[in-house]
Amino acid sequence: MPSKDASPSPDASKDASITRPWTRRRALSALGLTGAAVTGLAACTSKSGSPTLVGPSGSGAPSPTEVKNGKATVSITSPKDGADDAPAGLDVVFTVQDASSTKVELVDTEGNAVDGDMHPDGTSWIPAKMLQWGTNYKVTVTATDADGKTTIGTSAFATMAKPSKTVGFSSFLADGQVVGVGMPMIIRLSRAIESGDRAEVQRRLLVTTTPAQEGTWTWYSATELHWRPKEFWQAGTKVFVDVRIGGAPVGGGYFGRSDLTLDCTIGPSLVMTIDDKAKPKVMHVIKDGKTIRTIPVSLGRPTMPSSSGTTVIIEKLANTVFDTMDDPNPANRYKTPIQFAQRLTWGGEFIHAAPWSVSDQGKRNVSHGCVNMSLANAQWLFSQTLIGSPLTVKGTARALQWNNGWTDWDRPWDEYVKGSAIPYAPPSVAPSADPSSAPSASPSTTG
Repeated sequence: MPSKDASPSPDASKDASITRPWTRRRALSALGLTGAAVTGLAACTSKSGSPTLVGPSGSGAPSPTEVKNGKATVSITSPKDGADDAPAGLDVVFTVQDASSTKVELVDTEGNAVDGDMHPDGTSWIPAKMLQWGTNYKVTVTATDADGKTTIGTSAFATMAKPSKTVGFSSFLADGQVVGVGMPMIIRLSRAIESGDRAEVQRRLLVTTTPAQEGTWTWYSATELHWRPKEFWQAGTKVFVDVRIGGAPVGGGYFGRSDLTLDCTIGPSLVMTIDDKAKPKVMHVIKDGKTIRTIPVSLGRPTMPSSSGTTVIIEKLANTVFDTMDDPNPANRYKTPIQFAQRLTWGGEFIHAAPWSVSDQGKRNVSHGCVNMSLANAQWLFSQTLIGSPLTVKGTARALQWNNGWTDWDRPWDEYVKGSAIPYAPPSVAPSADPSSAPSASPSTTG
């Protein structure tokens, strides 16, 4: 923008030409969870001296289909034997006692096996993908005691007819995408979920990270879930998000429309920082812990300050147009081509090239809230960053508003975990207390 405001600044307090890029994602494929921390499922076979698995529905008398040959007992409480209305996204809930190992098998009417795993909270076994609507299945739980004798429980059931009320779950990231160290995993819902139903929904959103990193889901809104680690991602982390929600009840008579998977990779450790009180005013670009460039910048003028807080890059536009012609204040109206724009907030704060303010960069704040830098520096930075690369700004007169962009990192960890519908506990204290947000303790999945 002109340093003397001879003409309006092309900083985007509003940008009508840019919208959020949400798209539908592909359906679930079969799982392979190895050598990583999984905030989801453990193995389908448990081994211990005397395991007891009790599902959320409670435990009744032993199943009438139990065949007892040893000391172990098996009771399947859900789905009940003979049921014809089981959801396609079901939990197999059972109890075993006096068993040294337990095995769960699920097959359709043709004998085809359905893969699945124990949830790390130990309350149920869930299939790796949603079942077919209106189809017959049989589940078998085999418990083996210390003498090698087995007790078998079975339940034959049918899934319900396909419901008319469904909720879609989607992600805008593409499989194989490389993202920045501040990128939250984001799942968007087509319908709001009531607070009382969120824990069961969250329980079916499973995250595997390699290497293992502590993290949690938070309900960013009633229609959006975010998962972030406690600290910025480690460079090179492999992330697999497995949303086993297809056919599962989500409240209000609605069911998940389909399963969803996402796999992506965290790119190099690159973060940006700006202290508005420092002289000169510069952006420090830090890669792998070392400052690789110091860039003179101009932030928002006193009447339109930039936001202090931690944001991440939402989208990158090599060429775009900032259009604020509908602003009620004529002095703020402009329509200007912009190069190397990197969005930070939905409200219109960007990092971008501003050749008109080069004489002010490093010295004075003259923008409408954006981070101005020279064309050469903006082009270089554009080549270094990824979607999800974080920027921390401090020292300005305006605090960053929650949800104005992906503001997950602007909230302390102790506050962030309060957004989880399942009470959070650090994995070193109680890894099974929050199966959707703490790495599993199962040796079969953590390696």
